[in-house]
Amino acid sequence: MILSDLHVHSRFCDGKDDPEDLVLAAIEKGVKRLGILAHSFVPFDDNAILLPKDRAKFIQMVNDLKEEYKGEIEVLCGLEKDVYSSDDGDGFDYVIGSAHYFLIDNRYFPVDYSADAFQQIVEELLGGDYYLAAELYFQSLERLTAGRRPDVIGHFDLVTKFNENGKFFDVTNERYRAAWKRAADTLLPYDIPFEVNTGVIARGYRSEPYPALEIADYIRKKGGKLILSSDAHRKENIAFQFEKWQKYV
Repeated sequence: MILSDLHVHSRFCDGKDDPEDLVLAAIEKGVKRLGILAHSFVPFDDNAILLPKDRAKFIQMVNDLKEEYKGEIEVLCGLEKDVYSSDDGDGFDYVIGSAHYFLIDNRYFPVDYSADAFQQIVEELLGGDYYLAAELYFQSLERLTAGRRPDVIGHFDLVTKFNENGKFFDVTNERYRAAWKRAADTLLPYDIPFEVNTGVIARGYRSEPYPALEIADYIRKKGGKLILSSDAHRKENIAFQFEKWQKYV
């Protein structure tokens, strides 16, 4: 039995399906609790986010689905709040906190658009120092608890999305390990669950979820909590490989 998947995106941001289609697919898969959420608005990037004009409509639509499918599935309305978003999460049932950008010279650059974009940013703006890129990313994560505290920490090591088999940097390098440990140690005292995110596998970028096994073990040994999620952007990927990766949580 799949109890919950709290990280699923609809067409209101960068997902492909209507919220109701996600609910129906989740019921078919045996999911008992489904969180439909949208990426928070950031003023410097209008791609793949919940636009202010659609915010109330999205919340109302998901709330209507709560009532319509009560008794079959519990539906929740969530916000994936980027660390650089000013959205306070008002009106949402819960917040997943995440970081999607590098802050370089007071400008914001995407971490996860594409491998080519990632490489160009690091080569042109950071002198090819991929460990510095990782340090900047994890420094952003350390700010997640400012303002409204998130209920879940999303895709903790997103900076490795395009790094399968060490394409850009070595995850055993001490600079990299020190960066993620510092971020984990900053966040762990807040007792916020870290998600084990299988979406990166579904989209073909990695062979294991976020966070990497070493990081998940570190979080667990430090007393941290882990929660399984799919980060599905298509209905067919709801609860993707949950049975396989249940061992993580």
